[in-house]
Amino acid sequence: VQLQASGGGLVQAGDSLRLSCAASGRGFSSYAMGWFRQAPGREREFVAGISWSGSYYDYLGSVKGRFTISRDNAKNTVYLQMNSLKPEDTAVYYCAATRSGLERSSSRYNYWGQGTQVTVSS
Repeated sequence: VQLQASGGGLVQAGDSLRLSCAASGRGFSSYAMGWFRQAPGREREFVAGISWSGSYYDYLGSVKGRFTISRDNAKNTVYLQMNSLKPEDTAVYYCAATRSGLERSSSRYNYWGQGTQVTVSS
C-alpha cells in the first residue's frame, strides 16, 4: 500500500483544514488507518485512528471534539477534518496503515505517507 497525504497549509487559529490520504495498491479496505503528527523537536504522536470498517474511532485527547477522522473505502481515501485549529496543532501530519486493527502505537503501523505540513498562526 502506498499512501499520499495532502491538504496541509498555513491557516489562522480557529480555522479549519481537511487532510486527505489517498492509498494505492491492494487491500486498503482491510487496513485500519491512523493520522500522526510531529512537531519540531518533539516525537511523533498519534492523533486519530479509524478501523477498517469505519465503525470504530480513537482520538488524542487534545483533538477530541475538534478533529474527525473518516474514510471512504470506495475511493481508497482517509480524511482528517480539523476544526478550531490551534497553534499547538502545528506539525507535519502523516497518515499510516496497519493490519493490526485500531492502534495508537506508531510501531504497529506498516505503511506511511510522506507527510503534509500544517501551520496554525495565532
